[in-house]
Amino acid sequence: MALLLFLAAVMLTLAMGMPIAYSLLISGIVLMAWQGMPDPQIVAFTVINGNDSYALLAIPFFVLAGELMNAGGLSRRIVALAIHLVGHRHGGLGYVVIVVGIVLSTLSGSAVADAAAMAAFLIPMMKQDGYDTARSAGLVATAGLLGPIIPPSLALILYGVMSNTSVSRLFLAGVFPGLMMALVLALTWGWLMRREEPPQRPRAPLAEVARSLRAALWALGLPVIIILGLRFGVVTTTEAAVVSAVYSAFVAFVVYRELPLAELPRLALSAMMTSAAVMFIIACAMLGSWMIAVSGAARELTALAGPLVDSPRLLVAAVCLLVLLLGTALETGPILLILTPLVMPLVTRAGIDPVYFGIVYVLSGVIGMVTPPVGSVLAVVASVGKVEFATVTRGATPFMLSQVLLLGLMVLFPQLITVPASWLARP
Repeated sequence: MALLLFLAAVMLTLAMGMPIAYSLLISGIVLMAWQGMPDPQIVAFTVINGNDSYALLAIPFFVLAGELMNAGGLSRRIVALAIHLVGHRHGGLGYVVIVVGIVLSTLSGSAVADAAAMAAFLIPMMKQDGYDTARSAGLVATAGLLGPIIPPSLALILYGVMSNTSVSRLFLAGVFPGLMMALVLALTWGWLMRREEPPQRPRAPLAEVARSLRAALWALGLPVIIILGLRFGVVTTTEAAVVSAVYSAFVAFVVYRELPLAELPRLALSAMMTSAAVMFIIACAMLGSWMIAVSGAARELTALAGPLVDSPRLLVAAVCLLVLLLGTALETGPILLILTPLVMPLVTRAGIDPVYFGIVYVLSGVIGMVTPPVGSVLAVVASVGKVEFATVTRGATPFMLSQVLLLGLMVLFPQLITVPASWLARP
């Protein structure tokens, strides 16, 4: 009964158009009232303590690092380097999108931010070269999904905090799945382009490639610092975020010198507002999470899903399918905040590695960002790239289906995630 009451309260408040933070807060209060323990002091204490997590300090610093690098001329240099490296291939600009998506994902951790940056630069370029608009916009939208998987990932931080899983381990485990997503995108693009003859750009001279590489080298150094720092235990996730912000400021203001120092307050304010919104949602979600544990809702779900616990792969598949369905109507963040407290007892009881589960779980939610009718990434690409929403949706469909296929393989063969993760595990 507690489980149904909580879910009903969440769905009703969301259907009324209430912001997700208030929806989660009210749902927790409703569960408290049903338990006969409404207490404003408990509500205030739980919400305030919801942000009392060292790992959450990484969010504002990673967001600030992304703001600094994108405003400091990073995107243009990365695009130029990718064009010089792979732009001469058949369908070369599509591969440019994927390479740029990989690099940008290591800087912002946000699918929306990455997709917006690529749409602004690359969709007009692909239109000018005669590429199909729907296919180009769909590829840009789907390449943006690399951001929440390849570290630093705000979605993985959120899952780590809600599930009490090491964010550093999640970051390292996300590297190879993110690259596999990029590989699947490249294979899908190549298959779609096999019968088309887009104009091919000339191969860039080696000297020009070297100049582009030198120009982008400082930007490429950031993901190396993060991954190596985490791999060898030099920094925690939060410390890596601080290093990223300082490094980004140095590159933007000292190396590239395209960003006036006067812009720093504006970028800091933007990062603060983004971070505050995320942190407030997490704080409100903690009340519902605590009440789920106190009311026995998690035990109710465990009893209902008892047969699935005996089959870990079936349990993971069921959760991923549920998340994919919810992703057609909800954003990734709300899905993680609502479901994580409910499913983690099942995952623990089934003996599933929480790091492996976190990767497939987040990937399931991320795919929903290119699934209509909500599809926030689709909407952003349509707006920035000046393309109809239906056109972007049509173009993204084959790439989205290829990611669903990859997700299915990861569910069937956990070794696709666990083995590469063991390579990057701390010595």
